[in-house]
Amino acid sequence: MSSDFKALNKIKNRPFNKEVLRVLNSYNTLKKYTRIPNKYKNLIRKSKNISFIYPNKNSFRVVNTNSSHINFINKFKIMYSTSANEHNKIFDENFSKSKSDIIIYDNSDFNESNSSSIYRVSKNSIKRVR
Repeated sequence: MSSDFKALNKIKNRPFNKEVLRVLNSYNTLKKYTRIPNKYKNLIRKSKNISFIYPNKNSFRVVNTNSSHINFINKFKIMYSTSANEHNKIFDENFSKSKSDIIIYDNSDFNESNSSSIYRVSKNSIKRVR
């Protein structure tokens, strides 16, 4: 996670202009960055570990209040987030640790897992992207 998406893109060796997911601490914070179509507000609010690309082409995921890193996100309200691997490569723990400034350990393992779901939301439809 970082407050600078260009730094994340540089570390991962991917194009500097590539968009990066933003992780937020609450839906009130989300309202400052995008408008959620009324038709999907309830669905989005109840979703867990799902990222959404909104009509303004920005992507966000709101951290669950039961998450182990909600206290960290609350300090910043919004952070850029990406996978811990090099662009188009598999997870490598050594790469991840060598490129990190700060590592926060919790009870879960530091390992490769499935990608999160991503949905594209428009005014009239919602489509699974990944």
